[in-house]
Amino acid sequence: MSLSQEFHTDDLHPIDVVEHIAAHHEWDFDRVADDQIAMAVEGQWRTYSITLAWSGYDETLRLICTFEMEPPEEKLSGIYEVLNRTNDMCWAGAFTYWQEQRLMVYRYGLVLAGGQVVAPEQIDRLIAAAVSSAERFYPAFQLVAWGDQSPAEAM
Repeated sequence: MSLSQEFHTDDLHPIDVVEHIAAHHEWDFDRVADDQIAMAVEGQWRTYSITLAWSGYDETLRLICTFEMEPPEEKLSGIYEVLNRTNDMCWAGAFTYWQEQRLMVYRYGLVLAGGQVVAPEQIDRLIAAAVSSAERFYPAFQLVAWGDQSPAEAM
């Protein structure tokens, strides 16, 4: 049975749909506010913190997927270069490094302008793409930060 067949989404808030998907996958989650949910999704390399927030103002469902990363200060230029290389390979979403919080961040915004209704499969795919991208590029980030490899070698 598809996620869409499990319930009707026409009158549900996008975060209600996310909450249903998190429960369906048995992910740990916390409904932070009416318009925001945070969850933990286990990957091969680590557990990723994923937050989805709905903005009615611009009708966008925002996703951020984060994981801690504390590269040595002298490795930051390499981290930024590997981020550029990584983002050239990401067609949906992009990575950034939040140095102050010591977090690697994958971001994506799903625009639902004009009162569009989000399908559960869209959100499920959005979360899967975030985790897949983090898993795919995690080794490159680590090799640059800790493995003494150049960004080109790490990729």
